[in-house]
Amino acid sequence: MSRGEVVVHTLIVMVGAFMAILDTTIVDIALPKMIAPLKTDLYGIQWVVTAYMIAAAVTLPLIEWLEKITGLKAMYTFGIALFAFSSYLCGTAGELYQMIIYRSLQGFAEALIIVSAQVILFTIYPPEQKGLAMGIFGLGASFAPAVGPTLGGWLTEHMNWNWIFFINVPVGLLLTIASLFFLKEVSPQRRILPFNFPSFLFISVATVSTLVVLSKGQQMGWFTSNFIAFLTATAVLSYLLYMLSEGFSSTKLIDLSVFRRVNFSVAFVVFLLVLGFSMYALFYSIPLYFEFLKGFSTFTTGLLLLPFAFAIAVCSVLAGVLSDRWSAGGTLLIAILIYLGSIFLFIRHFDLYTPKENASLELALTGVGMGLFFAPVTVIALRGLEERTILVISLLDYIRFIGGSFGTAIATNIIKGGTSFHYDEISALQSLDTSEVLAHIEQLSFHFLGTSYLPEEALLRAFYTVGELQMKQALSYAFQDLFVWSALFAIAGLLPLLLLLRGRVI
Repeated sequence: MSRGEVVVHTLIVMVGAFMAILDTTIVDIALPKMIAPLKTDLYGIQWVVTAYMIAAAVTLPLIEWLEKITGLKAMYTFGIALFAFSSYLCGTAGELYQMIIYRSLQGFAEALIIVSAQVILFTIYPPEQKGLAMGIFGLGASFAPAVGPTLGGWLTEHMNWNWIFFINVPVGLLLTIASLFFLKEVSPQRRILPFNFPSFLFISVATVSTLVVLSKGQQMGWFTSNFIAFLTATAVLSYLLYMLSEGFSSTKLIDLSVFRRVNFSVAFVVFLLVLGFSMYALFYSIPLYFEFLKGFSTFTTGLLLLPFAFAIAVCSVLAGVLSDRWSAGGTLLIAILIYLGSIFLFIRHFDLYTPKENASLELALTGVGMGLFFAPVTVIALRGLEERTILVISLLDYIRFIGGSFGTAIATNIIKGGTSFHYDEISALQSLDTSEVLAHIEQLSFHFLGTSYLPEEALLRAFYTVGELQMKQALSYAFQDLFVWSALFAIAGLLPLLLLLRGRVI
């Protein structure tokens, strides 16, 4: 394949991958705006996100089998066309059940796009540029979620929520045409293989149960809920039945022998702990920090995150070059150390009074670590398994969904639980019968009296203001707790990498 053809293929698959990954965060911003049009509530609207994740995650174990039948070009082209069509349907949805169905179609399409795009990139680049290929893909995989809040905020504030879906339609149509005419088939000869339906059924039930537990656990009180306890037991049992089904079947749904490769197993664990548990928790919580604690609008929050997003974009490509010309293991080690350094030096100190400019610039260092992460960990996972590229990438994407759901659930639990804990602590230290607090309330009352409040109203307003400040401070402490926990998960992911590097496997 000529250099010009490589460039064309890269542009086609990267625009599609960027569009699909962008949808994972751009929709989050618009959820509050969808509640009334879809005739639901705050809990019901979460299914818009959950349905998408479930459909994508359940599809991933099928990808290797589907590719053998259809080939990568057909898989990618169909995924893009379906994504565009389902995006249009999402934009026209008037009921929650419709949106859930259409988002499930989007999730199915996203799984087809992400894996096929990544495998096409890995295939068309020569061996000495595999890291660059993964760095280019990492640019979209990491930059898209970071820029999602900015674009989503602008669309919802200046147009309406429907356009976060409609914007995909013209892009998807153009990409479908470009794929049909310019993409070459890079898959080996296609053939129909037997399908292990029991294994697929068990892993699908396990995946659905796990994702519902993680997305609804906080809302339903975790294991105080019989429903959550039942789903947890179902997930564990289904994973066990899946393992038994694979063990006794001659037709494997997923060839688990890849875990015998030390490189892949370590990369898998690092991907789960560092990307899923840690980085996804930050992706989820940083916009909340700016919006809920600092009080900025969605669009302003997106602007403040732009240095963070651009740092990810630039360093993703740099990571690919370093992985090719120097060391994938060394690049990954530097990425995690920079990421940890940014948290311990800056992020864990973010509070109610941190200047927004400082926070925005300091987050750029976190973006450097995140940008340097994706390419080397993927190169390490694929080393020695180039002939199983589709399987390896499908497994990494699967654990990205599961780990990311864990990370988001952990972040939600720490923020909500930590806020309550710290509020009780602050209230105990600053109980309203102390002379200092009473003097402050009296000053506030006089202030409100001067702004046309009646005496009783001024006193109530003063008490409310003190309580609000206590809650803000408690939320600030909760965010700091979360940032420290994110660092601890990254440290846990760093340990197996250090063992691998010490053994000089990479």
